[in-house]
Amino acid sequence: MGVFQCDELDLATVRELIEDIDDHYQISETTLLMLDRQPDDRELIISLFRSVHTIKGDLGIVGFTPAMPLMSAVEDLLSLLREGDIQYSPMMSDLILLVLDRVRSYVDSFRAQGFVEYDQAQVQELSQHIAAIVGDIQASGDQAYQQKKIAEVIRILDPSVKITELESADNTRNFVDTFLSELGYSQDEDVEFFRRIMDPVEQRSQYWQGRSDRILKMALILNQLGGSPVDEKQLAVAVYVHDFGMAFMPLNLLHKDSTLSNSEILLLRSHVTSSAHLLQFMDYWQPAREIVLQHHEAANGSGYPYGLREKEICDGAKILAIADTFDALTHQRAYSTHQKRPIIRAVKEVNDCAGKQLSARWVEIFNQAVQPVLLAHSTKSIG
Repeated sequence: MGVFQCDELDLATVRELIEDIDDHYQISETTLLMLDRQPDDRELIISLFRSVHTIKGDLGIVGFTPAMPLMSAVEDLLSLLREGDIQYSPMMSDLILLVLDRVRSYVDSFRAQGFVEYDQAQVQELSQHIAAIVGDIQASGDQAYQQKKIAEVIRILDPSVKITELESADNTRNFVDTFLSELGYSQDEDVEFFRRIMDPVEQRSQYWQGRSDRILKMALILNQLGGSPVDEKQLAVAVYVHDFGMAFMPLNLLHKDSTLSNSEILLLRSHVTSSAHLLQFMDYWQPAREIVLQHHEAANGSGYPYGLREKEICDGAKILAIADTFDALTHQRAYSTHQKRPIIRAVKEVNDCAGKQLSARWVEIFNQAVQPVLLAHSTKSIG
């Protein structure tokens, strides 16, 4: 382990530098979130490079050895992005954010204690891996290979990011089974019927398997933390039915990586009414149907299909929207595998949507639900 402390600069100078680092960290984080939606925006790419360059410069003034190799390697990577030698991707964004989070944890530790302990060997290993990516990009134009190498570094930075394992899917299903059983819903109930209907739908794509159970697990936790305003049975059926309409979409559209056309967007959006139609003539399940119809509505009125605002959206739909979004952010398709994304990144993106696409109140409850996970994550990542 290495120890960094700085006795050469006065505390006022150090505090000023840390405040500047904090400001540019926030700019970098916001820019990365915007780039996920506008990956070809040159001004955003240049802004990101400048912020990272400034952070590196501030750290260089105090000779902040725990972070300098990492920041230099990331700056080299961003130079290639700025020059157009590599395409922006969510995977690259994850890598940059994880490095910045690692550096931020070092800075926070230094601010609190006046020194920071860090694993020199790990910092060196990570820096070399990122430098190797830069070298591979310069030597080869193989985008798939570059993304694969980025994924490898991400898994070193955040060990919780790994290929989805069958065991974790089984654990999730067992959690849901136990939860519903405790509520008195036996496997002979309609809940199990709708669950079984979704099994073949999820088998259509390697990226969907186990998705409904994962979403329901989060939805049940959120509902419970929020005082259980939604009947769990209605919530469970809504979760299992909400994407049923996707079964009738062409797989090449569902797996498309490039920008969707207006007609393709409209086709995908039609899955909401198609899914809700499954419950149209079942009187008992009308609350579940309402949840399904509204789960893509947005707090600010920008959602679909009706453009409802937060006060008009039922709690079940608000819960489902957050659970659905979180699952989509933490389980991204990559290289014919199913790779999780950093949880910390997904949490930040969910929070970025608070009061916009997602209910601010329920995002606060979501933060309560994931706080134990984030605390465990931060404890592991500081070493």
